[in-house]
Amino acid sequence: MNDQQWLSKALASMNSGQWFGWKKDWTGSHRMSYENIIVLDDTKSIPSEANVNAKIQEFKDADTQKENDKTSAQNKLKALGLTDAEIEAL
Repeated sequence: MNDQQWLSKALASMNSGQWFGWKKDWTGSHRMSYENIIVLDDTKSIPSEANVNAKIQEFKDADTQKENDKTSAQNKLKALGLTDAEIEAL
């Protein structure tokens, strides 16, 4: 995932519905950046940049943990004598 995708995922998880969008006349190097968020739902507000960054890091950490768990499981199965093909079949 690129930075813009992480940002969208974090924002989407913070409120339900399509509550945010992006400025048409954007600034910076990417339209999909924190500085270009607009609120589409008047009942919502933009979370702090620190909260958004914390949520992004939470998702990144979960992805890393998932990959580490997968590698660990594969290594344990290999230690039990399973082949790569057998592990893939699982």
